[in-house]
Amino acid sequence: MWVPPPVRLRGRPVSPSAPSPSCREPVMLTAVRAVPVPAAPSCGSCAPSAVGAGWHSARWAPRPTLAAVPCVRARVRRVLDRWRIPAAVTDALLVAASELVSNAVCHAGSVTERLSVTVVRGRGWVRIEVADGDPELPGVGLEVAADAEGGRGLMIVHLLAAELQGAVTAFPQGHGKAVRVCVPLPCDQPDIANY
Repeated sequence: MWVPPPVRLRGRPVSPSAPSPSCREPVMLTAVRAVPVPAAPSCGSCAPSAVGAGWHSARWAPRPTLAAVPCVRARVRRVLDRWRIPAAVTDALLVAASELVSNAVCHAGSVTERLSVTVVRGRGWVRIEVADGDPELPGVGLEVAADAEGGRGLMIVHLLAAELQGAVTAFPQGHGKAVRVCVPLPCDQPDIANY
């Protein structure tokens, strides 16, 4: 069984969650880092509390296969647990991760060699973003026609984000698109610089 190489996090070795047999390919994990935020994110609900506030990120580039869905979900869970994100936010972001990766696989798998999955935490917010090579933007809204064949998953993600005072946005990125779910964290959430 292939096991990804250990990543060093603030001088300590950290191994990404062990892949399942269906998730044998290497992933890219950007070690958690604290650096100045270059610009406020595009959705107002996840803007950092102050310019220059620290941010932390993890990124993967899985192949667009159905096996990537549980693999990405497990890795997102590990990152959110490491960052001590509250359970309600973690649960919503795990549903979002599963839905966004599933959508990217189903709708862009034939035109995308690799997906880009990024989890970012700033002071006061956390977001997940999934990018693919298909430029067609999905409808991100609260209404789905009764006879529609799709759209309910994104509607659920939108409702979960809205319940947490967050937002779902879709935007062009390179030759494709990205879908981002961004939610605020409770004010008493500790900084993760020492984790």
